[in-house]
Amino acid sequence: MILHITDRACADLAQQTGTYRADSLTTEGFIHCSMPEQVVWVANQFYLGQLDLVLLCIDPDKVKATLKYEVVEGVGTFPHLYGELNSDAIVKIVEFLPNPDGTFSLPNSL
Repeated sequence: MILHITDRACADLAQQTGTYRADSLTTEGFIHCSMPEQVVWVANQFYLGQLDLVLLCIDPDKVKATLKYEVVEGVGTFPHLYGELNSDAIVKIVEFLPNPDGTFSLPNSL
């Protein structure tokens, strides 16, 4: 399983339209994803204190776009999705709320 952080409205839209498209697909050419053991670090680096976030739990075997695992210098190897995410690859959507201090922890449901 790979994960992607987004807001609830975008996740709902993906379920309605059948595809998910992050802004980074236009600006960087891919959708940023994480392994479960990486997602808390990503959230605390880029989403500190943000509310209304969810995790898209993605089955890599169901993804239609190209999925590459690429090195992010000094950080590790992360999954990047080069194309829109087909919503049938989203096997679960998990609420991703910050702790009282604004930091994130891995949800118990994962």
